Amino acid sequence: MKALIQRVKRASVEVDGYIVGSIDRGLLALVGVEKHDDAASVEKLLHKLLHYRVFSDADGKMNYNLQQTNGGLLLVSQFTLAADTHKGLRPGFSSAASPAQGETLFNLLVEQAYTAWPYVDSGKFGADMLVGLVNDGPVTFLLES
Repeated sequence: MKALIQRVKRASVEVDGYIVGSIDRGLLALVGVEKHDDAASVEKLLHKLLHYRVFSDADGKMNYNLQQTNGGLLLVSQFTLAADTHKGLRPGFSSAASPAQGETLFNLLVEQAYTAWPYVDSGKFGADMLVGLVNDGPVTFLLES
């Protein structure tokens, strides 16, 4: 699994004109699922999302994680993260999980995140979503499980 995380001041996801998920200060995670991913991949990625140190301490060093700052976590499925972009000028998706596998593992990630941390929200798998964010930094990292 891959997650493109962005440290945000706030972020939201809109589907069909309705806000379906939003957070204040925290992490927006765009999540891609690949064929080889499984429940262990979900667990490893969730651990990284909750513990990756991207928030600044008093000295401006990235020493704090999401839990230490009581930040929100907004999870948004994005299958294009599984694209192969190594050659040519068009992405290939042969390494991406099937829609059924992707939905199962994304929903498992959301479920486990809700259990592990109280400040979680999410988009809607497979929907055409409008994602809004105010990037803080900007700080952006690609995490892989």
